[in-house]
Amino acid sequence: MTERDSRVRPALAVPPIYAPIPPAVHPSHKAIDARTAAWADRFNIGSPEWRRRLVTQDIGVFAARILPEGREEVVSVLSDFVIWLFGVDDGYCEEGELGIKPGELAATLSQLLRVAQNPEVTMLSGDPLAEGLRDLTLRVSRWGTALQTARWVDTLREYFFAVVWEAEHRAAGRIPGLNDYALMRLYVGATSVVPPFLEMGHGYELQPYERESKAVRAAGEMTSFITTWDNDIYSHHKESRGANYYLNVIRVLEHEYGLSPNQALTRAIAQRDRVMCLFLSLRAKLEDEGSPQVRQYLGNLASFIRATQDWSVSSLRYTTPDDPAALSPSFSDRPTDTSREPLDIPSISWWWDLVPASRTAPLNDAAA
Repeated sequence: MTERDSRVRPALAVPPIYAPIPPAVHPSHKAIDARTAAWADRFNIGSPEWRRRLVTQDIGVFAARILPEGREEVVSVLSDFVIWLFGVDDGYCEEGELGIKPGELAATLSQLLRVAQNPEVTMLSGDPLAEGLRDLTLRVSRWGTALQTARWVDTLREYFFAVVWEAEHRAAGRIPGLNDYALMRLYVGATSVVPPFLEMGHGYELQPYERESKAVRAAGEMTSFITTWDNDIYSHHKESRGANYYLNVIRVLEHEYGLSPNQALTRAIAQRDRVMCLFLSLRAKLEDEGSPQVRQYLGNLASFIRATQDWSVSSLRYTTPDDPAALSPSFSDRPTDTSREPLDIPSISWWWDLVPASRTAPLNDAAA
């Protein structure tokens, strides 16, 4: 598809999407949003025009929705980190030259990873993204434990690895298969970098045996799946107007099954709804069996899911008023797919093994 062709794709009407988790926002969201705008200016993240556009997109409000009851200092670190991630994604990956040069992108991201591992190294001195990352690393170390800080660096590595995979597909002009896309989207959406902040923000720490258990890991992966599928649905209008439109679940489903865009949208919503119902069931199971910190963590994951929905339908990043997206500002209290069968996606179908069918939330319970 050429850039010209992509610009004439009709806008998809995104209906109200299932949202069983109540909304919430940190009371200091306006101050957090203002501080993040100042932080981006201080470190010269992106171009002046890019920063002017980003500061209208409620980045701080997004972070404040993820951690509505978290420590304000940690919410601010998360907010600054999110705008930094957009600097990498918009500047290097989606809109920058490196987005179609996987080898060069891997080299640059490896240097950034070294900065996160050792902020004192004399590497990329004067580079805005590197200097911003140095600041973020020091603040993460201040508020997080050694294990949380190490986990944050590990998740950053996962994200960098995944965006190089994206760049290879852009360079080849290739749409990935659904199974590969579902697996890599767990990381390329930068959702796996958020959980360490959930712990930091509330002053607790999951034990390694808890965090690495299959059930808790699956809950985190389900969160990533739901939020990235939601992001693809809500950002489709924006992405389909640009060049290199290959990496979006709507596009992937069209290609995988020979669907129209509207049929692909319906399929994507059904997939995220089925996983949402499974997440609710697994959360209930783990809350019965887990420690207080596991229960806290699951509640924080739920807040992250709802934060993505609330921010996506209201942020100018996706509503794009100059070329309006047809996004419903409301949500549904009922899922479109309540099947208890695993999705036909081998890389994630193992999630369903963790919740016996007798414990899978029926429609009325899932929508409660």
